[in-house]
Amino acid sequence: MTRLEASPNLETETVTLKVADGTSMNAYASRPSGAGPSPGLLVFQEAFGLNHYIRGMADRLAREGYFTLAPELFHRSAPGFEGSYTDFSAVMPHVRALTNEGLEADVKAAFNFMTKDSRVAPGRVGAIGFCMGGRTSFLAAAACPLRAAVSFYGSGIAPVKTALISNPGLLDRAPRISGPLLLFWGGQDKNITRDHHRQVADALAQAGKKFASVEFSYADHGFFCDERASYNAEASKLAWPMVLDFLRSNLSDA
Repeated sequence: MTRLEASPNLETETVTLKVADGTSMNAYASRPSGAGPSPGLLVFQEAFGLNHYIRGMADRLAREGYFTLAPELFHRSAPGFEGSYTDFSAVMPHVRALTNEGLEADVKAAFNFMTKDSRVAPGRVGAIGFCMGGRTSFLAAAACPLRAAVSFYGSGIAPVKTALISNPGLLDRAPRISGPLLLFWGGQDKNITRDHHRQVADALAQAGKKFASVEFSYADHGFFCDERASYNAEASKLAWPMVLDFLRSNLSDA
C-alpha cells in the first residue's frame, strides 16, 4: 500500500514493505519529480524514530538526485514513533528491542524494494545513516551489495559498554562490507571515543576495505542534526560536500 503526496520538486510517498520475519514495515520514499531512474539511497534513522528530521534528510538528498527510502526501524515495538530529542529515556526501550537479525531483515527488505522498483537505477544503491542509523548503515553494507555507505557517528559499530548500552559491535562483519565507506565522528562524543574510531578503522583496514574516517575534533555526537542541541554548524557545513562527493563518485553510472 502506498500514499503518494505532492512536495515542491519532489514526489514523496509512504510505502509498506513485507519483512522476511512476517512483519510489515512502513518507509518514507522521496525522489525528484519527473526524473528517470535515479540512484537509490537508503536513509537510516536516529534513535528518535522516522521523524521530521529524517524525512527532511530524505528530501534533501532526493533534491540532489537520489531516490531515497527511509524505513521505520522501530516498526516491531513502536510503529509511528517519533521521540523528543530532549527525552532519551523514552527511546531506549525501542533501541534495546532491536536485534541484529531484525535489522538485517529490515535492511534487506528495503534494499529489495529498491532493486525491484523501476524508478531506481539498477545496481546503484547506497546507504546513509545517523547515530543508531550510522550503525545500521554499516550493517547494511555487510548484509546487502551496496555500492557505498555513509555512517554518521554510528553507535555500536565498535563494542560499547556504558550504563545505558551494552553492545558487542559489528566489527566481525567488516570482511563482508560490500563497497566503500565514509565514516564521520565527533571528537567530543563521550560515548563513541577515539579508541572506538580506531577499532573500526583497524577492522576495515585489516579486511582490505576502502574507507575514509573523518573526525571533527570540536564536534559532539549528533553534530549534523540541526534539531539537536549538539548541532555544530561548522562541522555540518564541512561534512555535507564530502557526503555529496562521495555519493556521486560511488553511485554514478561510470
